[in-house]
Amino acid sequence: SSTMASSKRGRSIAYLQPKLFTVATCSLNQWALDFEGNLRRISQSISQAKARGARYRCGPELEVPGYGCEDHFYEDDTQLHCWQSVRALLDGPLTDDILCDVGMPVMHRNVRYNCRVFLLNRRVVLIRPKLCLCDDGNYREGRWFTEWNEARGVELFALPRMIGAITGQTDVPFGAAALSMADTVIGAETCEELFTPHSPHIGMSLDGVEIIANGSGSHHQLRKLDKRLELLKGATAKGGGLYLYANQRGCDGGRLYYDGCALIVLNGQVLAQGAQFGLSDVEVLTATVDMEAVRSYRAAFIARSKQAARAPCYPRVDARTFAVSSSILSRPEEPRADADAADAATIKRRKLAHCAPFQVPSSAQPARLHLAEEEIALGPASYLWDYLRRSSAGGFFLPLSGGADSSSTAALVGIMCQQVVTAVAAGDEQVLADARRITRQPVDWIPSDAKELCGLILHTSFMGTAQSSSQTRDRAAKLAAQLGAYHAPAVIDPMISGVLAVFRAVTNKEPAFQQHGGSIAEDLALQNIQARSRMVLSYMLAQLLPWVRGRDGFLLVLGSANVDEALRGYMTKYDCSSADINPIGGISKGDLKRFLRQSPPPPTRPCPLGARPARVHVRCPSVESLRGFLRYSIVVIRFLVALLCMRSAYSHSRHAHAQPRRAFTLTPPFHR
Repeated sequence: SSTMASSKRGRSIAYLQPKLFTVATCSLNQWALDFEGNLRRISQSISQAKARGARYRCGPELEVPGYGCEDHFYEDDTQLHCWQSVRALLDGPLTDDILCDVGMPVMHRNVRYNCRVFLLNRRVVLIRPKLCLCDDGNYREGRWFTEWNEARGVELFALPRMIGAITGQTDVPFGAAALSMADTVIGAETCEELFTPHSPHIGMSLDGVEIIANGSGSHHQLRKLDKRLELLKGATAKGGGLYLYANQRGCDGGRLYYDGCALIVLNGQVLAQGAQFGLSDVEVLTATVDMEAVRSYRAAFIARSKQAARAPCYPRVDARTFAVSSSILSRPEEPRADADAADAATIKRRKLAHCAPFQVPSSAQPARLHLAEEEIALGPASYLWDYLRRSSAGGFFLPLSGGADSSSTAALVGIMCQQVVTAVAAGDEQVLADARRITRQPVDWIPSDAKELCGLILHTSFMGTAQSSSQTRDRAAKLAAQLGAYHAPAVIDPMISGVLAVFRAVTNKEPAFQQHGGSIAEDLALQNIQARSRMVLSYMLAQLLPWVRGRDGFLLVLGSANVDEALRGYMTKYDCSSADINPIGGISKGDLKRFLRQSPPPPTRPCPLGARPARVHVRCPSVESLRGFLRYSIVVIRFLVALLCMRSAYSHSRHAHAQPRRAFTLTPPFHR
């Protein structure tokens, strides 16, 4: 009897102890309309989350079809294949004992919505549509989806028959609602809703929702992660709660690169943070949380409690047959020696539902933010690898002038090669398989270092003319040698002469540079011939250099035009701005210079040897243009001096209250 009493006391103490919640979020490298590959990566993320003891998993926005399907969202086949993917997830033990939150489009009453679909124990428990669509910047979600009107509440959605055949369901709740679990309440918002002034997480947190998940499709932009992190920390610091952020990673088939960086934030503190850049297809983050930390945090905030008491009720869907908590601080009970088989089986089943013994809550960690120069190094490099491995190309070709722009592009390819070698050394089999396929190497080949890989992938050429300096020619050759690239210098004077010969045959005229007596139109035409001839030769070399080296396939041509040139229109059509990919097309000249000047360079980011602006042929300004510039400068100086004088007179009049005001007039020199 004493043994039985001790066992009962142990069970009661254990039940009074706070439960631990293990949750998971992820970054997935999805591909538009790659339903088989997307399903495989979703399944891998769920399996990894379950292996780490998680009972809730959140995935990126529209992860089933891929975020970048664009007008393919109009096609019924897209939604059909999405439901087929959901059927594959439900038809098996994958969703057993774990709540899975996946993103996909759903057609409800002939209206298409961007939705979160919650799966649990081989059933669909809720479909939550997006409330605020993103229609600015690079996003046009309003073209394909419609925002859900919260005033409609929660409706019933008729499930496809292929889903009902597995789940036994005919319909499921559809609307902006939270899930009431046995031990907590879970809500969701999607990407843009976090950025809006009146975010859904405000109303949810006031009504007691403790776990909020955000499936996102946010692309990389310099310093954008800083804003994202501030919003996540602020959302939980003001109202308390556990916030899970999932994001897509990689190139989704368009021009954008999604930078991952999944996050788990508790009460304004980061518990787990994923990598912002990387080559892995699946990255899963987990954290273990004592939910009493959320409840005590909120209860101690009296002003928040008063607002919560007056806040309207947020709709909820009953899912109390499932508990997200999976562990207690003490070791799970052991069966007694005199326990019968039924009691032992019950205790064993409870143990299997628990996490590993002695599991403790995750501790806070400082957030990791890259410098802008590091983002320039890692973001475009990751994009280049993703684009290359999915294009079936055999590498890159780059016209390397030795200037700052083309040197930056070459350096990014070198950084990409270092990332690949690092991932291979870490045991990433997918990256190794892609590297072998791209370089046409045997199945047992492993790159020894980044230079070896770069020699197989990057092809460069200095395309000089009679006016090119030996410094730029040598600089390009040194940079190619440092990276290990295949370098083939060329002289394009015969190409230029051939174009001019055709022009003379057609017009019987000879254009000349302005400094040799030609007009501005002649001067620009002669300069543009050089730039366009380089791009024509670049595409020919990109097609035939693999053949020259005894390999099949083709090369992607890289451009080197920064964003400042595009904004100002300082470019030549069909020159280096018209390549297949322009990795620096969204980066300003100032950021590129700071990137090149990094010293000493980090181990993962080589600094191009002697990368400086190239010496170019500059047209000397005419006397009339100098006179115009001087006249304009004099006007600007006079205006600024007049403003300073007016400001000084205004300040004097304010402080001299007893003295009569005097009229302010400009002195004669300014009237002139």
